[in-house]
Amino acid sequence: MSDWDAAKYHRISDPQLAWGRTVAARLAPVAGERILDLGCGTGRLTEEIAATPGIFVVGLDRSAAMLQEAVSRQARGQTTALDARNGPAYVRADGAALPFLEAFDAVFSAATFHWIPDHERLFTTIHHALKKSGRLVAQAGGAGNLELLYGRARRLMQSPQYERFYTAWAEPCHFENVRDTEARLKRAGFQDLEASLAFAPVTFEQPEAYAEFVAAVCLRHHLDRLPLDQREAFTSRLTDEALKDEPPLTLDYWRLNISARKAGA
Repeated sequence: MSDWDAAKYHRISDPQLAWGRTVAARLAPVAGERILDLGCGTGRLTEEIAATPGIFVVGLDRSAAMLQEAVSRQARGQTTALDARNGPAYVRADGAALPFLEAFDAVFSAATFHWIPDHERLFTTIHHALKKSGRLVAQAGGAGNLELLYGRARRLMQSPQYERFYTAWAEPCHFENVRDTEARLKRAGFQDLEASLAFAPVTFEQPEAYAEFVAAVCLRHHLDRLPLDQREAFTSRLTDEALKDEPPLTLDYWRLNISARKAGA
């Protein structure tokens, strides 16, 4: 499986950045705290969080390409941190097997949990990484997320033109519901649980922008299965269908918001 095109993702990920800023507002970090950004990507939001005076932020991601982009931008001084020396540190690791024990006052995550298949393990390792009374503030794709786009992609994948490329296909994303999420958080040892779903559609003005976004973000795993010379046609078919929607070129995003706290002393 190919890694992300991190430079392109950094350029086009404004929807994820906007959602993440809303989640970061709920995080409300204060001076003296240590924050883990789980699934930091290219560090756009990690840098903004790190700009809060007096906190230390670690950005963690599985993608070498994403982290390289984040570190390179930091080295070039392309950062929102007030002082580059106090900018975030970056670590490559599995979000479901965090290499930390009682190290953070808060774990923050935006647009990442749906890429992790085992949420039991995910919430357990986050619980271990938090200090006593530490908090989890997160958002990810939730139940129903992108069902219109992915439903069309499934039908296209099953067509005679493409079906041979999708044998033994497994969906790469896991969009969870509120009830199961709260149950998993409780089993992991969290308290003060809150989970909710919110509809957050994203509309593109031009078909070229829609096609570029879905190819790089939503359909990356789908397109990896195809020969290079067939990927553009696959994406174009889905873009043509999206043009007929009302409103056109709209992605039906559903966001799962999560808040929880580890018990104190």
